[in-house]
Amino acid sequence: MPTRTSPAQPEQEIAAVRAFNRFYTRKLEVLDQHLLKTPFSLSEARVMFELAHRGDLSAKDIGLELGLDAGYLSRIVQKFDEDGLISRKPLASDRRQYQLGLTAKGRAAFARLERTSQDHVGLMLGTLAGEDRKQLLGAMETIERLLRAAHTPLPLAILRDPRPGDMGFVVQSHGARYASEYGFDSSFEALVAEIVAKFISSFDASRERCWIADIDGRPVGSVFLVRSDDEVAKLRLLLVEPSARGQGLGQRLVAECISFARACGYRRITLWTQSILIGARKIYQDAGFTLVKTEPHRSFGQNLIGETWEREL
Repeated sequence: MPTRTSPAQPEQEIAAVRAFNRFYTRKLEVLDQHLLKTPFSLSEARVMFELAHRGDLSAKDIGLELGLDAGYLSRIVQKFDEDGLISRKPLASDRRQYQLGLTAKGRAAFARLERTSQDHVGLMLGTLAGEDRKQLLGAMETIERLLRAAHTPLPLAILRDPRPGDMGFVVQSHGARYASEYGFDSSFEALVAEIVAKFISSFDASRERCWIADIDGRPVGSVFLVRSDDEVAKLRLLLVEPSARGQGLGQRLVAECISFARACGYRRITLWTQSILIGARKIYQDAGFTLVKTEPHRSFGQNLIGETWEREL
């Protein structure tokens, strides 16, 4: 099971992000002095958007929301006031602060700005074929989700029994994750499907169990404990999706396996993993497992070193 790390960002990665930012801002025409050939700068348009969509706000509220310098924001507000785009009245709770709102002239100006923006984006999307548009919007959603998640604490995952559809998640997530991160071919996904099918067809509720890690109703991880013989259990298919890493979820899944195995009367847990799965190996080691055997092999399209780990109960 791979884990999330935070290495120093290589210069080429930083350069790639900056190059994309320059390209995208040029594409949206926000590098010009005026946004989309309108009378407004990008910052002015952002302030107008907040006033149009959030009702009456103080300048302080807008500054905090948009991260604008107080002096810069003050100049924008003063310009809007002089152009008759906003109304200002002192707040009852603090006479030093003003409640801002768009005037009729301001709402009309914002409506023109919205139409211009809509038309511009529509023309840009219109140059793409349907599948390309779908791919573009999906990439945008991914960028927003990943950058938002970097500043948002992860909701705590729950561990639950599998539901209909979860076994499909286990197969798909293993196949996709190990292909993208380790270059495994489809034979690995076939192996996972075989393990899952056997678990379903010969499931012994008194001696075996699967846990699904769930965040807000979405499966993000899994682990299985299955019977090898009356004294030995196998830990299988431990995985945590990248979006759910960083909260010790892998450790929790392994701890559940150990607790359940002990309650069932097993005397030992064994597992098979690969030497390249550094994160998983550390979880097993921290949970008291010991490496007892290594063996080079050619599997899943890769040259690997298989490892057998065991833990006495």
